[in-house]
Amino acid sequence: MDELDFSKPAPKPGPAAPRPAAPPLYNAAMAMEFFRTGGKPESVPAGTKFFEENQKAGFLKRDKMYLLLEGEVLLTARGKPIGLVKTGEVFGEMAAISDSPRSATATAKNACRVIGLDDKQFQAALQAKPEFALMLLGMMILRLRIMLTRLTRLGGLSGDPDAKESRVFDKTIVAALAQGLGESGAARFSRGQAVFGEGQTGLLMYVVQEGRVALSIQGQLVERVGPGGVFGEMALIDQSARAASAVAESDCLLLGLNRNVFLNLVKTNPEFGASLLAAVAARVRFIASKMK
Repeated sequence: MDELDFSKPAPKPGPAAPRPAAPPLYNAAMAMEFFRTGGKPESVPAGTKFFEENQKAGFLKRDKMYLLLEGEVLLTARGKPIGLVKTGEVFGEMAAISDSPRSATATAKNACRVIGLDDKQFQAALQAKPEFALMLLGMMILRLRIMLTRLTRLGGLSGDPDAKESRVFDKTIVAALAQGLGESGAARFSRGQAVFGEGQTGLLMYVVQEGRVALSIQGQLVERVGPGGVFGEMALIDQSARAASAVAESDCLLLGLNRNVFLNLVKTNPEFGASLLAAVAARVRFIASKMK
């Protein structure tokens, strides 16, 4: 990504009024338009398995995500039903976005019609309909918040002291972000300094340019974010309270993106949106693993 489009530079961290815009919700018409941009409808007989639990994409078979046009699809995990996909709904998106093993088996309960998109088709559709990324981000973050609420209520959230650094963007994208944001979008934090606290209002999401940041929920370390990694996107997208605390584990240089800049980047740079989708999907899978 050589050039990034910015509507407004992100301000340095500080007090500001929350923005009134609501997070995107699932829109069946938008999903239909998106999938038709990248793929074609196909009919499958009852009993067809679209994918199986723990299945991983290979050289000859890439992961697909699907939009159900007709029929019903049963989702099972460990041999037990966990959900039913109905007409107009999307399924299989987590593995397709995050390039990870399938967490469930999807079987056509009756004769179905679907549109399936592999990774290349998904990227092509995102070029034409980038607003779909915003909708999908909103859906995944809602799912993530529901799981976090259940875990914290049940006291089932455990930390990961050996958590590895996460990276979302390569050096080229980070450099382009830094250039586009300018000095007003960069902020330095000293080792041990809090970037934000759990429960606070989220006005910025951050990209780590230098250093490392630790993310904790109720005092439990859940992730380390290194150069090219992102954090704080949940509160920026759904405009709810911060779900985690962020503390600099080393001296850091962070790039702060406000909501206007973030929305503009997703809409004008599909690569940015696709990378962020993969990062959020990985977080959803991590929290889901804590619930088993």
